[in-house]
Amino acid sequence: MSLSRPAKRALQGALDAALLALAFLAAMLLRQENLLFLRDQGVWLGLAVVIALACAGFLRFGLYDSVVRFAGMATIRAVTAGVALGALGLHLVSRDHGLEVPVSVPLIFVALAVPVVGGWRFALRGILAPPWRDRREPVLIYGAGEAGRQLRAWLRHSPDLTPTGFIDDNPLLHGAVIADLRVHPPTEIDHILRRDGITRILLAVPSARREDRARILARLEPFPIRVQTIPTLGDLVAGRAGIGEVRELRVEDLLGRDPVPPRSALMSTDIAGKVVLVTGAGGSIGGELCRQVLRQGPRQLLLFDLSEYALYTIHEELQQLRNTLSASPTPEVIPLTGSVQDAGRVAAILQRFEVDTIYHAAAYKHVPLVEMNMVEGLRNNVFGTLVLAQEAATAGVGSVVLISTDKAVRPTNVMGASKRLAELIFQAQAQLPSATRFSMVRFGNVLGSSGSVIEKFQRQITAGGPVTLTHPEITRYFMTIPEAAQLVIQAGAMARGGDVFVLDMGAPVRIADLARRMIRLSGLTPRTGTQPPPQGAEAGEIEITVTGLRPGEKLFEELLIDTAAQPTEHPRILMAVDAALPWNTLSALLRALQLACDQGDLARIRALLTKASIGYRPLSDMVDPCAVAITCATTDSPALAAVPIAAHATAAPIQAADGRLPTGRPSPAFPAPVATTTPPPKLQQAAH
Repeated sequence: MSLSRPAKRALQGALDAALLALAFLAAMLLRQENLLFLRDQGVWLGLAVVIALACAGFLRFGLYDSVVRFAGMATIRAVTAGVALGALGLHLVSRDHGLEVPVSVPLIFVALAVPVVGGWRFALRGILAPPWRDRREPVLIYGAGEAGRQLRAWLRHSPDLTPTGFIDDNPLLHGAVIADLRVHPPTEIDHILRRDGITRILLAVPSARREDRARILARLEPFPIRVQTIPTLGDLVAGRAGIGEVRELRVEDLLGRDPVPPRSALMSTDIAGKVVLVTGAGGSIGGELCRQVLRQGPRQLLLFDLSEYALYTIHEELQQLRNTLSASPTPEVIPLTGSVQDAGRVAAILQRFEVDTIYHAAAYKHVPLVEMNMVEGLRNNVFGTLVLAQEAATAGVGSVVLISTDKAVRPTNVMGASKRLAELIFQAQAQLPSATRFSMVRFGNVLGSSGSVIEKFQRQITAGGPVTLTHPEITRYFMTIPEAAQLVIQAGAMARGGDVFVLDMGAPVRIADLARRMIRLSGLTPRTGTQPPPQGAEAGEIEITVTGLRPGEKLFEELLIDTAAQPTEHPRILMAVDAALPWNTLSALLRALQLACDQGDLARIRALLTKASIGYRPLSDMVDPCAVAITCATTDSPALAAVPIAAHATAAPIQAADGRLPTGRPSPAFPAPVATTTPPPKLQQAAH
């Protein structure tokens, strides 16, 4: 073990030469049945030929380049090839020079030399095996295809795991032995788990459809085992992971719906060769939109975000992605800080860069936080959208797409109400003469977004519980972030103006069922209840507790305000038929809301939202710490009747002598509707 690498090779060569000589002499003895052949000089010439050619073959086929401790199939191939080369040389020399070597001796030599020369290496590999080899955890590999066989080869050298067999759905493989392991049918899983004490299964089906993976996981769910997986085929092809990389299950594996491949024509229509702006670029949806946009070859990609850290992070990531693109010229990625509420900043960006397409993802999205910060939620989600829409129309932007949410449908919280108002702003702006196409895309929850319930469950399971649910019957729609971003881009390309697109999210998922599946597939047992575990309860139990609905949270989300929806050319994109408000009606509501926000009158804000034609019906009392405690207002309440929209729409803001509101904010002038028949003239190059 302490010898240098050249010394080890020399030692191997000397031992191989000695064993080759013994194998040759043993072959002669078996054939001649006496030792008289030792007197023949031709036999010794044959021995020299055998040793020289076989050792040369070992060198040529890399036998001495391999490490003995990791001897495997490559070692067997190199030994066999080298010995065969020596036997062939012996046969030719004996025939051409008339040596006294029988024809059968080369064959006997091969039969003796291969197991001897190869055998000492495998014996030494066993002696030098690391001490952890007998302490490794036994696992099953689900999938006996190419990926399963590669995983088995990789696990040979794993210090933690050792496979004991394969599980496969293909009946033609049942009972076969692949890579020294037997292939079992799924019906034998329970028996194998009990027999071998297995607590973990590795899923090796990277090319399987998500629907098939979900079916396999449903089959494994009843067993008390931890299920892990190797990367999908897409990750392997893209080089994002290797075949031996074992991962925890992703939630999309549990949902069982494959994304529809994006249509390249729709993906590139509003992007290729154009200047694209993404607001909220540092967020979950905004960041994925940036990745998808960059791959479509824009001329410039503008990242707009209020958070410096989020902007820095996504800019660094996109710079690395940009360096891997083969497009020429390479798109320019420009980070821009600012708020969509700042009309001057937005106008300057749109005019300076002559923006062609905007994806508006900047919004406060967490329902409880917006409930506790009503004014800032409305300022950002409503009035920031208003600023962006009007400045886009003024600048002659070609297309503006609003990222909306299922919480905008019959909202029960301020966040949903603010997003419904943002939709109405886009719909109203689309009714005005303008060169800009305004459209909206509405969808539900995305997997892996910041603060998602899935991330929370994973953390809670890792910590040993409890897993917390807000309600046992709550359901949600889910979609992966990449699929959602691709569908947003494709929907925007189909827009004619004022369109409300709705993404097909599949079937809603009961969150309690999802939590139980995540616990079981982690090899643990879910337990419902708030009482301490009973005496003698099994280790590994994870408690599921119900904490109660959060402020503004509802049990079921919807995607359509009306039941009707029209199909589009894309199977996963529908077009909603939602009533819009005329600009005069909407502007009156917005003026009243702006005044209430400037004055910090939260009761008036809730009353205005409740009376407005947006379907807002709050389910809980106000929780904003800046508010005076009131109960839920309804359209029939006396408090709401005393707050007519028209009165606030015509009321002038109360200003001090210095032109500032009592809150200390500058008094903003409520923007008038923008109507343009042709795009404004582009700035001169010198101005740039």
